[in-house]
Amino acid sequence: MQEESSPAAPRYQPACPTRAACVYSSCYCEENIWKLCEYIKNHDQYPLEECYAVFISNEKKMDYHVVLLHVSSGGQSFIYDLDTVLPFPCPFDTYVEEAFKSDDDIHPQFRRKFRVIRADCYLKNFASDRSHMKDSSGNWKEAPPPYPCIETGDYKMNLNDFISMDPEVGWGAVYTLPEFAHRFSSKSC
Repeated sequence: MQEESSPAAPRYQPACPTRAACVYSSCYCEENIWKLCEYIKNHDQYPLEECYAVFISNEKKMDYHVVLLHVSSGGQSFIYDLDTVLPFPCPFDTYVEEAFKSDDDIHPQFRRKFRVIRADCYLKNFASDRSHMKDSSGNWKEAPPPYPCIETGDYKMNLNDFISMDPEVGWGAVYTLPEFAHRFSSKSC
């Protein structure tokens, strides 16, 4: 009996323009991703519900980074990271393997965790007055983006609630690296 060949899967179309065409300010990854979520919302190529802002930090909040996760209805997930040499967008499994490797050699309190927030929730609730980017004298550590600060009706600054990896604080769900990889990997179907 001959197997039927399945039609070729449609090629993934990125949810935004090229990396170079995205709104970008060095050291403002949380705002870069907010702007990317805003772009996706305004262009209707993909449902905003398929997209998530992902804050990557640890229990000690030593450092953080923010990327966009697109869980496409085609079954594969993609990461949009404006600060990597990896492809843009990058297939989720490739990104996790290349960017994170393993947490085995990292002390538990410094192991990466992932706060995953739906893009619509992120657009509605995130606020930053950029005060974290000023030194003790009030000078900018890095030049701020050219657009006004992002704020909501309720908040002018809540960045720490997004960076926190305490699941009782802020929005979204918090995952360990293995949980994050398992939850969004196309291999775990």
